[in-house]
Amino acid sequence: MLSIDIDQFMLELKDGAFKSVGPSNKEATIKMYDVDGVEVREYGDKRVKIAFEDEQGSEIEVALFPEQAKAVASGLELLEEESEIFD
Repeated sequence: MLSIDIDQFMLELKDGAFKSVGPSNKEATIKMYDVDGVEVREYGDKRVKIAFEDEQGSEIEVALFPEQAKAVASGLELLEEESEIFD
């Protein structure tokens, strides 16, 4: 399941094209539950891309710099050591 919440977002439909209207102070929160697939790969010369897909085919891709990817890996290792989730 994919959930998208976009604050202060308005679209204009004109001549078959969508255009964002209003100020550029928009914020979004995207959540994905029941992930069916995860892929990690290089993205360009300096980033790591993590792609998540659910069983309905919805996809989220996140591009991280190496230090951010290391922080995710460290966080997972720490959680594996300290939490019962991985048991």
